[in-house]
Amino acid sequence: MSLKYKSAAGRWVLLATVLGSSLAFIDATVVNIALPAIGRDLAADAAGLQWTVNGYALSLASLILLGGSLSDRYGRRRLFLIGVGWFAAASLLCGFAPTIELLIAARVLQGIGGALLTPGALAILEASFDPDDRARAIGAWSGLGGIGGALGPFLGGWLVMAGSWRYIFLINVPVAALVLWVTARHVPESRNPSAARSLDWAGLLLGAAGLGGLTYGFTAWPARGPGDPVVLLSLVAGVLAMAAFVAWERRTAHPMLPLQVFRTPEFTGANLVTFLVYAANGGVFFLVVVNLQVVAGFTPLAAGIALLPITALMLLLSARAGALGQRIGPRLPMTLGPLICAAALIWLSSVGAGASYWTDVLPPVIVFGLGLSLLVAPLTATALGALDSSYAGIASGVNNAVARAAGLLSVAVLPLAAGLGSGTLTDPATLSPVYRNVMLLCAALMAAGSVVAWFLVPGRVASPTPPPNSFCDPCSPPLRPVATEPSTPARP
Repeated sequence: MSLKYKSAAGRWVLLATVLGSSLAFIDATVVNIALPAIGRDLAADAAGLQWTVNGYALSLASLILLGGSLSDRYGRRRLFLIGVGWFAAASLLCGFAPTIELLIAARVLQGIGGALLTPGALAILEASFDPDDRARAIGAWSGLGGIGGALGPFLGGWLVMAGSWRYIFLINVPVAALVLWVTARHVPESRNPSAARSLDWAGLLLGAAGLGGLTYGFTAWPARGPGDPVVLLSLVAGVLAMAAFVAWERRTAHPMLPLQVFRTPEFTGANLVTFLVYAANGGVFFLVVVNLQVVAGFTPLAAGIALLPITALMLLLSARAGALGQRIGPRLPMTLGPLICAAALIWLSSVGAGASYWTDVLPPVIVFGLGLSLLVAPLTATALGALDSSYAGIASGVNNAVARAAGLLSVAVLPLAAGLGSGTLTDPATLSPVYRNVMLLCAALMAAGSVVAWFLVPGRVASPTPPPNSFCDPCSPPLRPVATEPSTPARP
């Protein structure tokens, strides 16, 4: 099915995917503000509170590739509905958890739901919208979804102050119910009809073990240190499992991740840019707010508000940037966007003690927001559009997994590489030079992303082929004949 961006049907699809994705985006940030209240209510120690956050990230990052593969096999709408329903049920468990152990377990279950719904949302957009409107739809999804992530801490603070930390989880239930109703009523089904219906169990287990081991290792690195046996064992096991995963996917007849997708230069290039850009973003959004509080003396609320212009700019400009990339080709915005961000980060690196928000912080934040707004929608559209629509779930799963792995890696490695040891996050004299070095490292990552985009991303968009795989119902026949699977997933 090819929906138009401005049509009523297109708006319903966009509403469902934005609200569904916002559930996962908000819960990635909303918990942080409630941790003190959770600790007091459940008598949780620091390790328990850390795993309240990390348990969600671990299961989400480990299984997001599986979510993309399942959506291609069994239907993108179907997996999205399952993911939203699963997420709502896990949110109920979180809201009524009587102990920190049960809360952590429920958060892990929440991450599984997020892994099913997140790639499904992007895959639905790719498969549902007219080729000429996909980039704009993805841009709108990026901008509107970003608002959810940005509002998470403020929503969480208000709910905790107004009632209880449990409300930050229970509020997901009515939102999920609305998403389920809109999706079931207005979102068309689509899948890859040539995909094997049987699961690649070996690939599933190896992929989850690899991503899970790497995610756990990098998550535990800051607290335990790089020489800790648990960290080393997790990282080594993760690397070995990923190597075994690649070897298995090469030889199996029906792989969870068809490795031929990486033969498409645009897809590989877009994911390399994604890794570099989101590694930079992870360091920026982690350390800027800390530096504003510890070194510049901002209050926690003021530090959180300081970055809101980025969200506002992405809301206003992402859809337009997606349309621009569709019209002139993605290479130019994907090259200029990271360069603008790099310049902003060099500017931000000078923020120190006594900094004024209006003269020292706001101008580079606005420049950074402009660069991200120019970059993100064309980047996401290129990553999804480089492959045939039958691979939409895989393309979305890979791109999401790359972005999340990059963010986890940067938060663990960049501060350590810049000299940040344990206990120095609260010491202004130690944090200030580390912050400056991290911002410069993030600027270098952005510049590297610009170079990769220039050489590997196409200057013009090839005429896309409308998806031949839309269905009225998961069990219905295709609306029009489906061609046999091509030898390569790239668009002609």
